[in-house]
Amino acid sequence: MTRIVVVDNHGQFTHLEGRALRDLGIETEIVDNTTPPEEIDADGIVLSGGPSMERIGNSADYLDLDVPVLGICLGMQIIADQRGGRVGGGEYGGYADVTVEILDEEDPLLGSLAPETRVWASHADEVKEVPPGFAHTGRSEVCEIEAISDTEHDLYGVQWHPEVAHTEEGQAVFENFREICE
Repeated sequence: MTRIVVVDNHGQFTHLEGRALRDLGIETEIVDNTTPPEEIDADGIVLSGGPSMERIGNSADYLDLDVPVLGICLGMQIIADQRGGRVGGGEYGGYADVTVEILDEEDPLLGSLAPETRVWASHADEVKEVPPGFAHTGRSEVCEIEAISDTEHDLYGVQWHPEVAHTEEGQAVFENFREICE
């Protein structure tokens, strides 16, 4: 059975990420972001959203564990920041119901959602520059960089929250991530 660990970056939806994975029959555990990397035993990692880059604990270290990582909201920003991209304040600000254009139909995480999908996203902070080696895989009218992926290193990020009911195809994102982990 596939085992995916959800890293709690103190976001309000972390428990919903764990539940969404469990609902798909995935063995799931939520761990605090201060968990030492050597204690993470998983086929994949979800870096949850959260309020601040100042409270990411060991999240950056989990990117080097040689397992696929899906960053959600702040989790995507951590990936971008640690891999040479740039994160900054969003012009839109808070939560919004937006349509994301999928830019790569071959992307293993988002390609099945093409040509577009409706999502619920926070834009207080966002990725401003895609890191080297990453593909820009999603954009919207309020955020140019809604999704990124590095298929060579199995690092993926979405600005939106696939775990909430307002995101139309959120379950498909988690199903696709499970396939990547398997």
